Amino acid sequence: MNLVWKLLRRHVSLAQLAAFFLANLLGVFVVLLALQFYRDVKPLFTQGDGFLRSDYLIVNKRLSALDVLGGSAQTFSDAEIEELRSQSFCRSLGGFTASRYDVSCRLAVQGMPSFGTDMFFESVPDAFLDVDVRAWLFDEAHPVVPIILPRTYLALYNFGFARSKSLPQLSEGLVGSLGMQVALRGNGLDERFDARVVGFSTRLNTILVPESFMQWSNRRYAPQADAAPTRLIVEVQNPADDAIPRYMDAHGYELEDNKLEAGRTMFFLRVAAGLVLGVGLLISALAFYLLMLSIYLLVQKNADKLCNLLLIGYSPCRVAMPYQLLAVTLNAVVLLLAVIALWAARRYYLNLLWTMFPRVEDGPLWPTVAVGAVLFLCVSAINVAAIRRRIQLIWKNKD
Repeated sequence: MNLVWKLLRRHVSLAQLAAFFLANLLGVFVVLLALQFYRDVKPLFTQGDGFLRSDYLIVNKRLSALDVLGGSAQTFSDAEIEELRSQSFCRSLGGFTASRYDVSCRLAVQGMPSFGTDMFFESVPDAFLDVDVRAWLFDEAHPVVPIILPRTYLALYNFGFARSKSLPQLSEGLVGSLGMQVALRGNGLDERFDARVVGFSTRLNTILVPESFMQWSNRRYAPQADAAPTRLIVEVQNPADDAIPRYMDAHGYELEDNKLEAGRTMFFLRVAAGLVLGVGLLISALAFYLLMLSIYLLVQKNADKLCNLLLIGYSPCRVAMPYQLLAVTLNAVVLLLAVIALWAARRYYLNLLWTMFPRVEDGPLWPTVAVGAVLFLCVSAINVAAIRRRIQLIWKNKD
């Protein structure tokens, strides 16, 4: 084989091979970098402690100016609820049931005059609560209303209202021990019940009561009111699923707390990664074409020598082997250097991510390297087959 290579290497163009090498190195590096960056950044959107993570989405209909002026309530019909429940991203779904009557509350703090305010109640199925529900019971015979407050309400009181009014700050435990009374008015009735705060929710930004109490009180104080939900709580498999914003936009729905941005951001991340990946594959394809063109030109320049080698007894496989080894070696060196460059680039951008998100995990590099190895094997196999076919054509046409 050394003799064959000495005869054939005289027409090898180092400039052409260098151009192929650099172009292929750039293409493979861009492909691997796009894949690895996507794998490293994706957990920030989808893991349990990700900064856009939320398994529960609050859905309501988008209000127009006509809806507001007309005073119409944007409720969800049974058909709309079932359609949303059937979507692939929906794991479970529940409706918010609102109080259809007037509610006021009076709170007594020891050593201070009691104060009251108008308020409202809502309820959701117990499965969607993020607090202990052992005290979440209502008995019609001995009516004491358990209430769950948003944790943000307590923070607003302690750090805003209490300081401005020189009132004492309250802990969650202290709020649960305060005497509270609620007045319910509707359907010609005006009744008062004892109430107590049994927990604070970070998931639901509303004043919650048990569903059993809500159904009982709506029947008692507002039997004619529409009971259709105006908001839904949806447990999703992946809040970054780009199908969520598409569905919400198509049906005129909105999500609270801008959680729709999670799906949109993840969608644009995928688009950007896909574009970069496509550019890398295009560069690699052009480099592959450049290599094949260079080898074909080299074979054509050595056509007479190759024909003589074949006539004196060299087999087409043996004649093709130097070109095949050249192509495979160049591909292997490209993969090795691309992996080294990927490791260095990854160290750089991971350091930047760690400064912004200390919990980001340093995932494995081997899946991306495995993709590069598969790409190397596929390209090398095509190179070997194309070179063998070219030599066989010369052998067939030697006469």
